[in-house]
Amino acid sequence: MRHASIRTLLVICAALVLPATAAAPASAARGDPALQAALDDVVAAGGTGALAVVDDGRRTIQLTSGVARLEPRQALRPSARFRVGSDTKTFVSVVALQLVGERRLRLTDTVEHWLPGLVPNGQNITLRMLLNHTSGLFDYGADETFFAEFLADPTRPRTPRELIAIANSHPPSFEPGGGWSYSNTNYILAGLIVEKASGRALERLVEQRVIRPLGLRSTAFPATTRIAGYHAHGYLPPSVTGAGYRDITAVDPSSVWAAGAMTSNATDLRTFYEALLRGRLLAPAQQRELLTPVVVAPTFSYGLGLFIEQLSCGPVFGHNGGIPGYVSWTYTDRAGERSIVLMMPTQPDDALFPVLTKALDLAVCRMFGRPPL
Repeated sequence: MRHASIRTLLVICAALVLPATAAAPASAARGDPALQAALDDVVAAGGTGALAVVDDGRRTIQLTSGVARLEPRQALRPSARFRVGSDTKTFVSVVALQLVGERRLRLTDTVEHWLPGLVPNGQNITLRMLLNHTSGLFDYGADETFFAEFLADPTRPRTPRELIAIANSHPPSFEPGGGWSYSNTNYILAGLIVEKASGRALERLVEQRVIRPLGLRSTAFPATTRIAGYHAHGYLPPSVTGAGYRDITAVDPSSVWAAGAMTSNATDLRTFYEALLRGRLLAPAQQRELLTPVVVAPTFSYGLGLFIEQLSCGPVFGHNGGIPGYVSWTYTDRAGERSIVLMMPTQPDDALFPVLTKALDLAVCRMFGRPPL
């Protein structure tokens, strides 16, 4: 469950061939030699870069390895902005819950109530089911045709209703409320419901209700293929392209919209999730709903847009983000007093997942001030 993201890319066109030495790991190891070595291992395994920010409640360390851009080569700094993929879901869930607190929405409201005729069986699918992935709706991102078209042209714009139509062309995974299955379709629908209930664009709501109040200066809900400011370029590795690294930074955000369009950096993600767990964004009743889990596995539960996970050194709360070329994790403790962010601007493959997991577990243990098991 830790790797819930857009699935591994299998077919790539027009690969960009670059020297094998382009992503050599950084040699400096300041602040935490073991964690620095773990990031260097990620780069040695094929990641173009990796960064970690760890706040243990007493001090914060920021470490990087590799590069933000392969050609021309550019250093990776902790302030780099990334596409943060499914971390967007937590932002959207927060806005939805704020509207619930204002009695403009109810978690028991159905899709049919707000979006008549848009999905089959919409009268039995509630907003809560969308936010905690118990609707049973097919994930449009798993559609083979959509995926092939996305790889051929990731800059092609799409409407939310196009994405939902793709999902509707597949049977549901189960009856509403009858199981749990991570589906980007849920959040496309949740975004439309939020817009309908508020009368405002989702991007504007996230900016006004979350980004501005928290002072997230490096966070955006972009409307174009561009990432503003200093950012890490996202790459598909040779294991995926069959050749060299392919720069896939330019993605039209409409392909993921409410499910994964946002950009941010490690500092802003820390600030957001720490503020959320401290109760700064939601009223107590909605905070309880946020943290009400659907148990998926013995060590993994899902709240309303929030991972609740038991790792080797302790329980963590947050989310991960996966979009082609980028992957990230942001975790805090229950009180929002400690946190970690781990980010890599390369599509993970079978060689990268083990070293990423090692770096993530080590960072979480550092967050809790405990030795890794």
